[in-house]
Amino acid sequence: MAEKRRQTKSKAGGRILIVDDDPIVAESLSEFLGAEGYSTAVCFNASEALELLREASAPEGSATRRPEPFNIVLTDVSMPGMSGLELVKTIGKEHPSIVPVVLTGYGTIESAVRAIRDGAFDYMSKPVVDDELRMTLERALRQQTLLAENTNLKKQLDTKFGLGSVIGRDYRMAKAFEMIEAVAPSKATVLITGESGTGKSLLARSIHRGSPRASGSFVEIHCGSIPETLLESELFGHVKGAFTGAHADKQGKFLAADGGTIFIDEINSASAAMQLKLLRVLQERKFEPIGSTDTIEVDVRVVLATNQSLEQLVREGTFREDLYYRINVVKIDLPPLRDRMSDIPALVEHFMAKHSAEHGKSVVAISDDAIEAIRRYSFPGNVRELENIIERAVVLSSRPTITADDLPVHVLEGNAPMQRSAADRSHPDDDSPWSPIPLSEALEEPEKRILLKALEANEWNRQKTADDLCINRTTLYKKIKAYGLDKLAG
Repeated sequence: MAEKRRQTKSKAGGRILIVDDDPIVAESLSEFLGAEGYSTAVCFNASEALELLREASAPEGSATRRPEPFNIVLTDVSMPGMSGLELVKTIGKEHPSIVPVVLTGYGTIESAVRAIRDGAFDYMSKPVVDDELRMTLERALRQQTLLAENTNLKKQLDTKFGLGSVIGRDYRMAKAFEMIEAVAPSKATVLITGESGTGKSLLARSIHRGSPRASGSFVEIHCGSIPETLLESELFGHVKGAFTGAHADKQGKFLAADGGTIFIDEINSASAAMQLKLLRVLQERKFEPIGSTDTIEVDVRVVLATNQSLEQLVREGTFREDLYYRINVVKIDLPPLRDRMSDIPALVEHFMAKHSAEHGKSVVAISDDAIEAIRRYSFPGNVRELENIIERAVVLSSRPTITADDLPVHVLEGNAPMQRSAADRSHPDDDSPWSPIPLSEALEEPEKRILLKALEANEWNRQKTADDLCINRTTLYKKIKAYGLDKLAG
């Protein structure tokens, strides 16, 4: 249709594609957004929208004249042919740098949850309040800018830092990528936080590769997997005869990492005595091997990781406050996979390609029922667990497409050892009994979880948390009080 080619010049710098089968609604939105300073184009169905998006993303020099690229797609849900939810899903696959926002007059909990799971930035009900739409689009535009920067940064990081499977559209992953690029060339101590399986070791290696010490050794040690009686020897070494069984001198990890980087994982599990020894080494870069009076001085970059909140451990008195402040110079937070489910399709594609090559298979796709089963699973093992699941499916599959039959039973049944949120319970493909609940209640639990994680990451700095979440401070205070999070503040 000719109308879809109509454009308005942008003062705000954002370009929005409006997709709605109701011409009156579409034109009204276009007029409002034009007055707000956005450039707009209108389509009356999802197929036209995809055609226009593909034209806008065509390589320069193509035979057809390219429309200006889009930042945001504002789409209705119920339309003839392809639905708005299917459009959102396709945009996530074909145009990951574009931010979809869903707008509908027939909002349900099922469609809201599905839209968010499939990558929609937000879900709004008609008739839309002007101020709410204005704020949502401003946040979406900031998200689109982050996605574009993330894409470019990821390309640089893949080459320079070897990030490999650290993939993410989530704004927190974009922030982590930016921090890696900024901190890698320095000598600063880095603390990486995140649950087991989120990729902390991979990030530590990336920091090493991007540093002036890249030609030196990268030495890794996991405090939680080594008995306390042996940990000191592993870190600092010992001399012959220092203790029973010490039949020869042993070089410790700190000395092995001299001139390079040492990565100390699960620092949260170190004993009080070991924390004290580590504090001295981090302050002075000096230590004595067990049984020796000779002091060894090393030039080593230290990266640490924890799968528990050190702030909480400090409050409980099980982690030294002075050590915490010594290692918390630059902190990089990795979110759990269940909090960035929109990253799953890209991760699945990456792991299929990786393990198909490793095992000599030709698995190139995954069925809709399999990807939906994966989306419903909560991944207590995070990205590491997802990779194991996909590798298993690649090995077992006799077809070029992974199906639900190739997935483990516990994934199909969603038997992850964690309580499911209201939003998860209301998912339309869930086999469990469902009863109607308000949309606001369905989305309370994930919002509360995100708020709490952001507050902890920023050490309860409200202004910084509000900035990170792209909301104003007043809104944050109201939500903190509404969810009772103020009682958790230190």
